Amino acid sequence: MVTLEPLRADHADALLAFERENRAYFARTVPDRGDAFFTPEGFAARLGALLDEQHARVCRFHVVLGEEGGVIGRVNLVDLADGSAELGYRVGERAAGRGVATAAVAQVCRLAATDYGLTSLTAVTTLDNPASLRVLARSGFTRVGDTTVGGRPGVRHERRLV
Repeated sequence: MVTLEPLRADHADALLAFERENRAYFARTVPDRGDAFFTPEGFAARLGALLDEQHARVCRFHVVLGEEGGVIGRVNLVDLADGSAELGYRVGERAAGRGVATAAVAQVCRLAATDYGLTSLTAVTTLDNPASLRVLARSGFTRVGDTTVGGRPGVRHERRLV
């Protein structure tokens, strides 16, 4: 079982530890965030900017907590406009392959429709990320076209929520 919580300032230490622990793992399939992101100062600045966006209701950021309460992933809705948003998610290496991403995406899709008033979501992933492609397929997303993600070939997906 996983729990989704809206991102808060008090998640900072656990979230930075999660990002540092999984940096190399994430860099295999998504563009690296750069060294500055992983410094306490750089991370604090980025977290502050994310919280500002969330407060403005431009984005909705969430942490995924495991059964023991630690951060095991993130799932976000960005660029909320006209009833739509883009979905993004990442699950740490230790939790990968256990249905965490699928469960977290299902929860955020419910929130998107019921609490955030969204009617559709989009998502992109690289072609060389089969786990993410499976999560999107299991979560009711439909492939709608090709794209580029961080300079790599990718695909774009959509899901209607109503």
